[in-house]
Amino acid sequence: MPAAEAEPTLIGSVQRALRLVDIVANSARPLPVKTLAAITGLTPGTTYNLIRTLIHEGYLANEPDGLVLGARFPTFRTSLDSRGVFLARVRAALREVTEEVGATAYLSRYSDGEMHLVDIVDSARSPRIDLWVGMDSSAHATALGKQILTDLACDERLDYLSRHRLEELTPRTISDRRTLLTHLEHSQGFAVDREEYSIGNSCVAVPVIAPGVTASLAISLPADSAALDGALVATLQQTARRLSLQLGADALGGEGPGAQGDI
Repeated sequence: MPAAEAEPTLIGSVQRALRLVDIVANSARPLPVKTLAAITGLTPGTTYNLIRTLIHEGYLANEPDGLVLGARFPTFRTSLDSRGVFLARVRAALREVTEEVGATAYLSRYSDGEMHLVDIVDSARSPRIDLWVGMDSSAHATALGKQILTDLACDERLDYLSRHRLEELTPRTISDRRTLLTHLEHSQGFAVDREEYSIGNSCVAVPVIAPGVTASLAISLPADSAALDGALVATLQQTARRLSLQLGADALGGEGPGAQGDI
């Protein structure tokens, strides 16, 4: 009778650390340490110690609202199927914009025929707009939504508008479908909302396009101080292009444009 194979030697702390990374990688939102402890059943002390090490090694990053994947996550050859990977890419881009221009940054995405607000990074100098109407009902009145509508194929755009009422959210909202379509056709590579969603606030958005991704990146500013100059738009477009290339490389398993330092 053959000798029984020896049981492999497993390191419990490594297993627990990998489990934490896996949970964060598959979360659509940043996760607080306490939430991770509750999900895994680990003690808060053990969770904090593991998280501290994972942050130090670059596998996780600590954001104000929780943990996201860190700078070393691309080495896992992850893809956009992982919600955590997408969130980490988006969060880094939004933080870059917020720090550079001093305004709250937003990203929305078109998926399964609907608009979804993915993430927001706040700026202390320019707080976020009160989001009193969801993206599913306000795309026509926001720079985020108008940019995505511009980037959709004609049949997708018409289908979306046929399923959503163009509610007049403010006196400045474009609520006539023909007028909106004409407005979208004259896009110059970015979209603007001048108090169409919220009186006293303006937004500018630019496209984020990658395989399987139609999205837009935007900032909001008080309407009386919103200077939509070329330098501001160029800054947003530069970050959006870099994010698009990163998402494209992720979608191709790390072998796409930018994977070898082309960005």
